[in-house]
Parts: sequence; C-alpha cells; structure tokens
Amino acid sequence: MAITAAMVKELREMTGAGMMDCKKALNETNGNMEEAVEFLRKNGQAKAEKKASRIAAEGLCAVVMKDEKTAAVVEVNSETDFVAKNETFQEFVKAVANQAVNSSSADMDAFMAEAWNEDSSKTVNDALVEKVAVIGENLKIRRFEKVAAEHGCVATYVHGGGRIGVIVDADTDVVNDAVKEAMVNIAMQIAALNPKYVSRAEVSADYIDHEKEILRAQIMNDPKESQKPEKVINGMIEGRISKELKEICLVDQVYVKAEDGKQTVGKYLEEVSKAAGCTVSVKRFVRFETGEGIEKKQEDFAAEVAAQMNA
Repeated sequence: MAITAAMVKELREMTGAGMMDCKKALNETNGNMEEAVEFLRKNGQAKAEKKASRIAAEGLCAVVMKDEKTAAVVEVNSETDFVAKNETFQEFVKAVANQAVNSSSADMDAFMAEAWNEDSSKTVNDALVEKVAVIGENLKIRRFEKVAAEHGCVATYVHGGGRIGVIVDADTDVVNDAVKEAMVNIAMQIAALNPKYVSRAEVSADYIDHEKEILRAQIMNDPKESQKPEKVINGMIEGRISKELKEICLVDQVYVKAEDGKQTVGKYLEEVSKAAGCTVSVKRFVRFETGEGIEKKQEDFAAEVAAQMNA
C-alpha cells in the first residue's frame, strides 16, 4: 500500500512519534493505522502518547544571550517540580533556548518544525517527544521570544533558578559596563515587580476607560462613597487610576534599589543617562514566569495541601 504524507501526519498526531518513525511504522504494517500505533508503542516511540493529556505546569525558563544585541527566553514545562530539578531536563531547556536564539521562526508551529540544532535529522518536536520518553513525564515547549536590539543592547536576568526569565531591550548610544549593569538592575526590577508596560504612553485609552468604569461601579456600590459630589468622585477615580498606573508601568514604579525608598525607575534611568552622556531608555522587555496562566488540576493542589498538613 502506498504511504501518503497525510497518513504519516495523522499517525504523528496520534502518537507524537517522529516523522521517519511514523513512516517506517506504516511501511511495516502496510498502512494499517491501528497496527502502526501498536508498532510504535512496542518500540517505545509512542511513549509520550499516554502522557499528552497530563498538565505540565512546572518547569523552567531559560535565557540565552548570543551577543550584546541578541537574546532569547524560553519556557519549557514539566508535570512536577522534581523533574524541573533533573539535570537531563535542565540541559534540554538550555538546548531549546539555544535553538530559540538562533531561530528565525515567528510562531511556535514553525519553531517546533525546525531542524533540531543538536541533530538536524530531527525536528524540535521530535527532540521533545524523545525527551518525554526518557524522562517519563509530559513535557511541553510552551513559548519562546527572541529579542534583537536595533540601537543599544540587551540585558538578561534569571530569577529563582529558572522560575522567571527577563530580557530588556535598551535604547542607548553608549554601551559600556555601567549601562549594562544598569540594564541588569532594570531586569531584576521587572522580575520582582512584574510591570505590564514600559510607560503610560503604551497604555491604551480603552484600557483606561475600562478601568474607570470599574472604579466608578465600585464607588457607586459603596453606600458612603456614592453619596459624595460628582467632582469628588471623579477625583477619586483619577487618583486610583494614577496609583494603578504607578504599579503597572515600569518607569513609574519605585526602583527596588532606591536608597531613599522613593526614587522611581524613570529617575534612576535619568541618573544612568547623565553618567553615560546620552539618553538611556527601555524600549521594551519580555518577562516569562514558569506556569504563568496555566491552571493546575485540583487534585494536584489538594495533594500539595495534604502533604503540607502531614509534614
């Protein structure tokens, strides 16, 4: 029976095995899909199949700098924190980060289809499936982002042994040790306080309007605040919006290393600019946190609580 590309694709999606392994399995079973699945399972190449539905919410973020202008951050997930501490897993995450920093892919599908840097006969997805079989847990390359500075440099920071990875794209005419150190400080700030924007200029009018609607509703639902004059209510809304923006905009945040406990990141950057003799600013940043936005299964949470109670 002639083996078609569509058949290979279907078997690969069913089992997670490599393309060549799927083609071989179909040839060995004369195109019988069920027998081909069994063939792969017997040969250990479909070991990932049973694990694909399990939630991978642990893992690591890794950051790699190619040079002072290029860096990449990746998040690779595992099911348990135990595996995240495994040396084999950690080496794989580093390899994925090296893949990302040399990648030209614009999305995950293209990235997973790339030739694996450590063995060009395989794709990134093939390498992942093999690692699942070796480690014995569901693993997932969740996301990656490559940052290339157009005018200045990049700085990176990894927190908590890989729990958080940050890249800062700095815009500056001068790139020296002092500027690089300052940008690492900024990366640490981003890891610690998790801003959403560089400055208020990035915050959309729609976002502000939406937040104002929520704040007004909160005030009108408060028996005391709702009785205040409209002018006072508007002032309260503006004040609370301003407070929120100070928390979510990087340059408005209080700098974590401020000696007086008051200096903002914006003022710190002014100091750095003065010392460098040019304007030093943050063009953009990327912050990955392991498991961010992934909902763990309830039974996992219950087990964690039970373990703590019995400790």
